[in-house]
Amino acid sequence: MAVFALILCIVGAVVLSSFISRFIAKISTPLVQIALGALATQLPFFPKVHLDPQLFMVLFIAPLLYLEAHEIDKPSLLRSLRVSLSLAIGLALATMLAVGFALPYVWPAVSLAAAMALGAALGPTDAVAVSSLSNDAALTVRQRGVLQGESLFNDASGIVGFQFAILAASTGTFAVGHAAGEFLLSFVGGAAVGIAAGLGTNWMFETFRSMGWETTTTRILMELFLPFLVYLGAEDIAHVSGILSVVACGLFTRFDKTGIGPNVARTNIVSTSVWAVLSFSLNGSVFILLGMQLPDTVRASWNGSPQNNTMLLGIILLVSLVVIAMRFLWVTLMLRFTKDQKTHRLRRMNAQRWRSAAIMTFGGPKGTITLSLMFTIPYVVNSGDPFPVRDELVFIASGVIIVTLLLANFVLPILAPNDKADTSTELGEITIDILRQTVEELTGRVTPDNRRAVLRVIGSYTKRISRLNQRIGEFDPQGLEQLQIEALHWEKDYIKERLTQAKANTTCGKGERELQIEACERLLDHIMTTLRHAAGSGSNGPTVSQIRGRLRAMERSVTIIARRISSKVLRTAPLVSEKEIYSYMRRVQLGAIEHVIDRLYEEMGGGTYNTEQCSTLLLDYRRAESSMRTRPTIGATTEAIEQTEEAKREGYAIELGIIQDMLVNGNITRPQAKQLRRNVHVMQVDANSDV
Repeated sequence: MAVFALILCIVGAVVLSSFISRFIAKISTPLVQIALGALATQLPFFPKVHLDPQLFMVLFIAPLLYLEAHEIDKPSLLRSLRVSLSLAIGLALATMLAVGFALPYVWPAVSLAAAMALGAALGPTDAVAVSSLSNDAALTVRQRGVLQGESLFNDASGIVGFQFAILAASTGTFAVGHAAGEFLLSFVGGAAVGIAAGLGTNWMFETFRSMGWETTTTRILMELFLPFLVYLGAEDIAHVSGILSVVACGLFTRFDKTGIGPNVARTNIVSTSVWAVLSFSLNGSVFILLGMQLPDTVRASWNGSPQNNTMLLGIILLVSLVVIAMRFLWVTLMLRFTKDQKTHRLRRMNAQRWRSAAIMTFGGPKGTITLSLMFTIPYVVNSGDPFPVRDELVFIASGVIIVTLLLANFVLPILAPNDKADTSTELGEITIDILRQTVEELTGRVTPDNRRAVLRVIGSYTKRISRLNQRIGEFDPQGLEQLQIEALHWEKDYIKERLTQAKANTTCGKGERELQIEACERLLDHIMTTLRHAAGSGSNGPTVSQIRGRLRAMERSVTIIARRISSKVLRTAPLVSEKEIYSYMRRVQLGAIEHVIDRLYEEMGGGTYNTEQCSTLLLDYRRAESSMRTRPTIGATTEAIEQTEEAKREGYAIELGIIQDMLVNGNITRPQAKQLRRNVHVMQVDANSDV
């Protein structure tokens, strides 16, 4: 039961991290998940966990690396293969030697072999973290390919080097020739096993497909089992690198790219969806587990170490500096002595190439492989004595992981900013693609009961697509967006004035007065919600304003509910029906539209806003006014009103979900996602007017 509770807590933390990351876009998701994992262990109901490194490798690392290798851009990887292997093997060994000789010099309590083990563990970069960096920084195709290729291949070199260093630290002996031979055998053998497994899997799946034996269920289950089988077969049967076997298998499997027909396409779509969910869950679980290990690691070394705590922090900074300096030096030399692909001549280091070296340096953070290796350090050596400073070494490795992740998160976006302004054509085309996907999703949700309401909402999306097609490239979309937001403020002011008049009106009956107040407050809540979502969140001012706005909205909702309950219980006034409220809301909304139209006519000659933008928005409001006047009895029943509102909410949720999926898949950048989310809420004005 404790294991089941642990799984539920981890999955809950992963889900929570996805929500938190949307509100703090400047902090990468892995850092958020590490923090959540560390905080979760402090909760009294959170079960204790002891990480089994071998299980960790096969359960999390193997399927993640398989998916990374399978989805990587193969042509880009081939073009940068030599550079990636140089970083994966040469730099990993150089880092092992640099840390191995530097650490005992400043801390004699650490043996050379133990320091070598730490250096070997700090060689591999984290494939998951590298993939997430592309959403935060504008990496070139070559830089992304090199970093992803390095993260795939350097695990084997780091693991083999770590194993031999630990063997030397435990036994006190180390044979260089034997170690080199074992390394080559593990590396080459792992690649051979992976290639054979990949080619054999292609043949098997294609044969099953040609014989009609393939079904969606069997194909996906077999595909999910593949990385586990390859890893365990390589490690336990062939005694070679399981990590490299999984990577090679992922690179050579191509059965999902062959075959035609609706069944194959449907199976590939389901497989992609399953792997997307599994990948996000495993990625998040890895960093949650990493965060869960940090408190105990820090506590053991911080409280139990005879060394000065300040010295431990200094050693973390020193080791981080050595790792970063070695990486920068290696990348710089690699760039300096790499010939140009066109001229085949060596190129001098200019400002752009120095910047590229810095990007490649900070783009290689450490992560899960490093920590899992450090936890495999034995507690005792062969003589029976405790392994020297084991807890301190794990603490140092954890500190270096945090330092490299922080640097990658905050320094890399500065070196390669990803916030360049998008052209109206580019962002407009992305928006149209999102709207079309939303229409397709809504079409699949049509039932005989909601057909009329959903088709009405689909019609509003179709009109939005048509208007966007006409506007693409014509003018700055941000200027039109600002005018739309200003028009929402004009609507808000008009409705607030109507609300004040309704509250002050004592001539009409109490039921009529409550009808007017509730209708105005509902409209006001809707507009305020739209404005809060559309507002920027770059400073404390808008954040405080959004919190206050939400509190006021909650206060109004509670007041409405309390007033209606009081009326029903005390029977002091008859309850107004939803039909009457909706009818009055439409009249107030029509008055707000006419008010905005008058203001737009005034602004066209005022010089504050672009005349063309005013004219465009004026046409939209005129169209909305005409639509409302020609359909005065729309939604005549409460059921029709609720169906239409539900269809609109579904449409907005689908849009926001598509934007999040595109961000996670790397199809759009974080600034683009932020702009697109704002557009969804601003364009609700269009949708509401059309519906």
